[in-house]
Amino acid sequence: MLRRRLNRLFGGDERRVDNRTIYVGPRTYSATEAPKFCDNRIVSSKYTVWNFLPKNLFEQFRRIANFYFLIIFLVQVIVDTPTSPVTSGLPLFFVITVTAIKQGYEDWLRHKADNEVNKYPVTVLEGGQSIRKESEKIKVGDVVELEEDETFPCDLILLQSCREDATCFVTTASLDGESNHKTHYAVSDVEKDLESFSGTIECEQPQPDLYKFVGRIHIDKKEQEPVVRSLGPENLLLKGATLKNTQKICGVAIYTGMETKMALNYQGKSQKRSAVEKSINAFLLVYLCILVSKALVCTTLKYVWQSKPGQDEPWYNEKTQREKDSNLYLKMFTDFLSFMVLFNFIIPVSMYVTVEMQKFLGSFFIAWDKDFFDPEINEGALVNTSDLNEELGQVEYVFTDKTGTLTQNNMEFIECCIDGFQYNYRDANSELDGFCVTDGPVNKLQQKAGREKEELFLRALCLCHTVQVKEPSDQVQGHQDGLADQVDGLRPDGDVASAPQETRVFIASSPDEVALVKGAMRYGFTFLGLESKTMKILNRNKDVEKYELLHVLNFDPVRRRMSVIVRSSSGDTLLFCKGADSSIFPRVKPEEVERIRTHVERNATEGYRTLCVAYKKLSEDEYMQAEAGLREARLALQDREEQLMAVYNQVETGMSLIGATAVEDRLQEQAAETMEALQGAGIKVWVLTGDKMETAKSTCYACRLFQRNTELLELTVRTLENGEMRREERLCELLQEYHKKAVQDAPSFRAGVSRSWSSAGKDYGFIIDGATLSMVLNTSHYKSLFLQTCQNCTAVLCCRMAPLQKAQIVKMVKNSKGSPITLSIGDGANDVSMILEAHVGIGIKGKEGRQAVRNSDYAIPKLKHLKKLLLAHGHLYYVRIAHLVQYFFYKNLCFILPQFLYQFFCGYSQQPLYDAAYLTMYNICFTSMPILAYSLLEQHICMEVLLDNATLYRGIAKNHMLRWGPFLYWTLLGVFHGLIFFFGVRFLFSNPALQDNGQVFGNWSYGTIIFTVLVFTVTLKLALDTRHWTWINHFVIWGSLAFYVFFSFFWGGIIWPFLKQQRLYFVFANMLSSVSAWLVIILLILLSLLPEILLVVFRKPRGPHARQKKLVESGAGGHQSPQSSARPLLMRTFSDESNTVI
Repeated sequence: MLRRRLNRLFGGDERRVDNRTIYVGPRTYSATEAPKFCDNRIVSSKYTVWNFLPKNLFEQFRRIANFYFLIIFLVQVIVDTPTSPVTSGLPLFFVITVTAIKQGYEDWLRHKADNEVNKYPVTVLEGGQSIRKESEKIKVGDVVELEEDETFPCDLILLQSCREDATCFVTTASLDGESNHKTHYAVSDVEKDLESFSGTIECEQPQPDLYKFVGRIHIDKKEQEPVVRSLGPENLLLKGATLKNTQKICGVAIYTGMETKMALNYQGKSQKRSAVEKSINAFLLVYLCILVSKALVCTTLKYVWQSKPGQDEPWYNEKTQREKDSNLYLKMFTDFLSFMVLFNFIIPVSMYVTVEMQKFLGSFFIAWDKDFFDPEINEGALVNTSDLNEELGQVEYVFTDKTGTLTQNNMEFIECCIDGFQYNYRDANSELDGFCVTDGPVNKLQQKAGREKEELFLRALCLCHTVQVKEPSDQVQGHQDGLADQVDGLRPDGDVASAPQETRVFIASSPDEVALVKGAMRYGFTFLGLESKTMKILNRNKDVEKYELLHVLNFDPVRRRMSVIVRSSSGDTLLFCKGADSSIFPRVKPEEVERIRTHVERNATEGYRTLCVAYKKLSEDEYMQAEAGLREARLALQDREEQLMAVYNQVETGMSLIGATAVEDRLQEQAAETMEALQGAGIKVWVLTGDKMETAKSTCYACRLFQRNTELLELTVRTLENGEMRREERLCELLQEYHKKAVQDAPSFRAGVSRSWSSAGKDYGFIIDGATLSMVLNTSHYKSLFLQTCQNCTAVLCCRMAPLQKAQIVKMVKNSKGSPITLSIGDGANDVSMILEAHVGIGIKGKEGRQAVRNSDYAIPKLKHLKKLLLAHGHLYYVRIAHLVQYFFYKNLCFILPQFLYQFFCGYSQQPLYDAAYLTMYNICFTSMPILAYSLLEQHICMEVLLDNATLYRGIAKNHMLRWGPFLYWTLLGVFHGLIFFFGVRFLFSNPALQDNGQVFGNWSYGTIIFTVLVFTVTLKLALDTRHWTWINHFVIWGSLAFYVFFSFFWGGIIWPFLKQQRLYFVFANMLSSVSAWLVIILLILLSLLPEILLVVFRKPRGPHARQKKLVESGAGGHQSPQSSARPLLMRTFSDESNTVI
């Protein structure tokens, strides 16, 4: 990236303008003229061998906890502190090393992937010869030759193709996940012999949009003026895409290396932080305040105590002259730092690395879940980020797309309407031509449009699209492609098509287009394909009609329509247009609209996707004017999109409406059950779609988001139409009316609750369209009323939404009062904006490409998997990590409180209570593995019960387990245990004779007994909290305790030559030789855990766990579950009949 920035600074004037000029072919440059572009190396790695250490350390010490422990370590090194620098340095070194190894390994994988790409051999045409080069040596302006199934090494302009129609097929699965074949066109007027080709390309500077490109090429001709041709996305072959169904092509490199569109899209998404991280930071501040308070108290009391006569300089410890001459305030500050060092272990530095490991390892459980595997696409769930696992258990709002998410995006042609008459294919068995009329509301029985209108409509369906017909030789491969669709050539008249059309495979970027071409095929009009700009149709009479394709006016979300301009064999120039009714009706003759509108509205109400079809016969003057406008717009380098839009709008006027189509998009499997479960969990569901209101409303009813008794509050352009009032006034009136209904007149307890748990009051559903939403969002008062109303509705439907509006809705709710956790789920490129905006983004591996998947945090094959992802995995992830965080603070408070109390009995001399080895290894070895295993494997409620009882999700809503109440409970528990440890052992030491020989224990024995009680108590506390026992839990819990005992014997049983003083030499073995020590250790452990044991044993079963037991027993016919019967009796008591998770 630095090299790229330097290039921009020193690359000459070319870098400072909006366009770049590229010379193709032989040309000599002077040193100043030679354009400077970056090379073709891809660099996705962060580090090199030389900068890894400084750069990684800098990034790690930007984290506050790491920096804090670094300061503590430096203080221990510089100041004469009571503990060794090893006690802080070793844990810090462990955390830094583990993180560095993880990040270094990930970067090594990136280096490896970069080298595979950069060293890939390619063929470059130089001096009339084909030369094999490494990919990284390609320069801008080089002509590259590629063969079928090769991947493009950089962004190329297609100059030549071996196909007769000068096209090539490309798959962009590695870029946007779309496995369907896209057609790209070679630049016209390029000589076949590229050895002598010479030209100049002017194009825009590199930018990341995969679907936009603006440029033009000047082709040099011998003794002639250069020919100018426009360049667009259809001529651009993107790096990472793969050549298909084309034997060989040649293209010129225009963007290389880090300036390719793929590289520009390789950027991290904005960092999303979970609510748990925010809670950790808040708790850290509290414990930091406790730490500073302890250090201040001890420093103050030390000097108060020393101010008494004889205490500051006793006879046995006279001060040196240097100590007498030292500055008092400097000495006080040094003592304060020493106390900070002594108590610093209250801040759990190892918690960060444990949390990271828990998130990273825990994410594999989602990827490994067999229930998420979909045999249709042969894929399971995908985790793009593991930082948000626990956020899945805190979702309050779900924003979902409709097409491809709630529905299958698997289109089936149902019926059509031609000139006001309805044609339903499902009853097409009585007419020879395959048409039959059903009882439409404006139809007369057995009436239909004229044959001429029918054929015109079918020709429009066969011509107005971008569908490709795959060659029969490639049909086997076609089955594996995303939108390849096999259609039998059997026509309604009973005849079978000739052999070449027996099976046809259609390839398109949208399943709608395939469905419409199939629909026309059922009625006798078969699209045969496009060859050399000629579209061929097989009509009812089995005659082949040919049309010259002049222009394609591409579909875009703003226009919501697409058109083609063709010339028939008779010389007529025709424009065929299809699109949404809202974009077609204003552009046709008004008298034609009413005949079609009734059918369109009825079909939309039935849940079908509707498209209107229109045509226009262009005169020669009209066509020449459109041709000139399109040519001029396509050659423009600035504002090309706007100029093209103006020409499109000009030519697509005054059309004649022919008819409309109805295509069914079936609901996703278990879509209704999933939506019902989410609402039962207290989650609000908003549907954001670009589809028609009637279609979307029907889908919402089918998904049970709206019930038959739901009162719908509609705020659309239709409801705002009031002849007596201006739109703004009507909008204000309706908003206030709806707000009064849903908010002011609603029972106070209703706010924020869902239908499934509020029997009182009426259910409301809200419907708004894109045009009205724009008016609402422009005024803060309207916005506030709208938001409050929607938050009190059981479901909200936003239709006719632009992608940007979807993101605006999500942002509005995300930033509302209480900052609710939001989740967006979608399957298409138009859902990316809302997926990135939400706290959690879910991509569906659907049929509209993989852009949503690439930009999401998690990806699942189908909507039904969202239920388990949230209600089971999300619930468990949150409970696990919440318990991990609270437990870490608790065990460190237990650890340091006795050290603080000890200062009151040692003259505030900063005497350590524990040995340096214990201080170092407490968080790293003795107590780290049990909580990590718990946070990965714990199931306080089994998954089946969580899925069957969606209401259990509400019990952890709004960060319930990391609020100040549970935090205070854990803190008080830590204080209680710390007091018992210290004063219990002190009571034991009040007996002067503790050993058989009459000797007393020393201060290191005192600390070792406390530490032993501490380690056993906090570990057994976690064992009591464990509900789901596996062999791993048993291994790490009992193994950690055994390791502590073994280590203590080992550490104290050998004279270590590298230690100047060995405080624990035979202390542990000597301690265990005392019956009194054994007794006090066992009694203090039981006394610490006794309240919780009694609470668990004698408390009546209640809460979700009691419900779980009841459900399990009833589901098993009164028998115990296998999981329960396999547990030890004591553990079963704690697991199945308690609810100790706070």
